[in-house]
Amino acid sequence: MEIKDAKFVISNVEVAKCPQDGKPEYAFIGRSNVGKSSLINMLTGKKGLAMTSSTPGKTQLINHFIINDEWYLVDLPGYGYAQRGKAGRENIRRIIENYILNREQLTNLFVLLDCRHEPQKIDLEFMEWLGESGIPFSIIFTKIDKVSRGRLKENFEKYKAKLEESWEELPPIFFSSSEKKQGKEEILEYIESINKGLSA
Repeated sequence: MEIKDAKFVISNVEVAKCPQDGKPEYAFIGRSNVGKSSLINMLTGKKGLAMTSSTPGKTQLINHFIINDEWYLVDLPGYGYAQRGKAGRENIRRIIENYILNREQLTNLFVLLDCRHEPQKIDLEFMEWLGESGIPFSIIFTKIDKVSRGRLKENFEKYKAKLEESWEELPPIFFSSSEKKQGKEEILEYIESINKGLSA
């Protein structure tokens, strides 16, 4: 799939205010500072589409971008940012949960994991919750240019072992580097294959 057109549509905190045209939505989520905005900009080929920041926890809204007039890319707030304080974290949790559980148009959720780290409890618990809630999701390991191939394999095997404790079948898994533009084709092809299935 080639992204010819990517436009910002709306930011909000209420699911009811999200676009109502029924187009499929592919949402991206991860812990703060996982490289979500950079990944979105890399996938769409638009440098400033999603705001990148060296300060974690910047995305605090549900951001909709319309792609090729066919589907929405949705940028969700990052979870688990400690500096936000309890009330702030609670608010973000409510926004995320409301969208994920109540948004019928959500076709697939991409959960971003920083490949430099070993399995994190917060990520594993989040994916466990998605499974229990019956939410279709895929995993994207980000920043693969920042580690050696051996270290990447090691961390991936650890994640795999952890996931296999709870899952009989693993979700689709992708590897990406925003800087090196790795993973772009595979992720977009995956979205395209789902879209084709929906319109068949």
